[in-house]
Amino acid sequence: MSEYVLHMPDVGEGVAEAELVEWHVKPGDPVREDTVLAAVMTDKATVEIPSPVAGVVIWLAAEVGDLIAVKAPLVRIEIADEAAGPAPAEDRQAAGAVETEAPVDRTVETVSPQTVIAETLVAEPTSKPVAAPAVRHRAEQAGIDLGQVSGTGPDGRITHEDLDRLLSAGTPSSGTMAGLTRRTGVEEIKITGMRRKIAEKMALSVSRIPHITYVEEIDVTALEDLRTVMNARRKPDQPKLTILPFLMRALVRAVDEQPAMNATFDDEAGVISRHGAVHIGIATQTPGGLSVPVVRHAEARSLWDCATELARVAEAARTGSAQREELTGSTITISSLGSLGGIVSTPIINHPEVAIIGVNKIATRPVWDGRGQFLPRKMMNLSSSFDHRVIDGWDAATFVQRLKALLETPALIFIDG
Repeated sequence: MSEYVLHMPDVGEGVAEAELVEWHVKPGDPVREDTVLAAVMTDKATVEIPSPVAGVVIWLAAEVGDLIAVKAPLVRIEIADEAAGPAPAEDRQAAGAVETEAPVDRTVETVSPQTVIAETLVAEPTSKPVAAPAVRHRAEQAGIDLGQVSGTGPDGRITHEDLDRLLSAGTPSSGTMAGLTRRTGVEEIKITGMRRKIAEKMALSVSRIPHITYVEEIDVTALEDLRTVMNARRKPDQPKLTILPFLMRALVRAVDEQPAMNATFDDEAGVISRHGAVHIGIATQTPGGLSVPVVRHAEARSLWDCATELARVAEAARTGSAQREELTGSTITISSLGSLGGIVSTPIINHPEVAIIGVNKIATRPVWDGRGQFLPRKMMNLSSSFDHRVIDGWDAATFVQRLKALLETPALIFIDG
């Protein structure tokens, strides 16, 4: 027998460490070559690490959530000597390898301390429980029927200690509503994987970027009418249009006029990079948490092409199959919760970008037409945040007003010049 030590591989350019998000094996498990041993996460891409050899796992280096440096020991695998071939299970056991063993049922019928306390304290109802006024008041506030409490004081007097023990045992009293009990448990959940990456990203953004949020209402009645017509006439291979592809095309037009919005800011170097390419990040909810897949080169895509690529990268993010390049490199981001979008939001900028556009829900509201009457119109708010270090309030307002004009008169989105 010999031992093989698998070290943490290089999982990405410039990556010095990665977070362990899942073990696929445990000590004692036999593995074959290419068996997936673990999954690690760097940035927002998850990488599976396979075994290069066959053998038995005898040691794991870390727990889920730990950060492991590149080239650090990760797994130890006991392998049979090459000349002898794979060793049978009996030989591995004789050599002292770790073997799994079926659990032995040693269950013994026990009674919990809470049950003992409850059975001791709860008595048959009495007609006149003996208790001081302060104890009676406390019992009333806690919803406890003193007639069901057995006192431990002189002559069966109920004391504060009796109430303490009863409350700590969590015993329901007749004074509480049926089915309502006190809950005292605390569930501790370790922040790992994508949720930790999200937390780090949000903390970085809020701590380093002074946000300014600008909210404007948009009349999307004409846009919704156009969207309905286009969806009714779409081809079988075309996706259903939401409002997002229209907003993406409007963003392309707006940043042509204000390129400072399609930028990233390296605050340590003091350099703003204005990008010619419009790579639009789309904040997407996934089973693992918030992800931002990227529609690259939106400036070179038609409305239908934007919709198709948006559907593809969003689905890849939700299923966990997105590649690293599909989750990085955005230059401006859209955040939308669809029908749950609320009236107003304060979206957090996707660092190191300088702007994010928040889409709120569409609702039919009465709008004054300026000629003496209210008309039902489909209204939607845009809640947009900007990096106030490099974007002035006037420029932010001008940018949003341009988006408003394009969305309220959607024909402008398709007219060049």
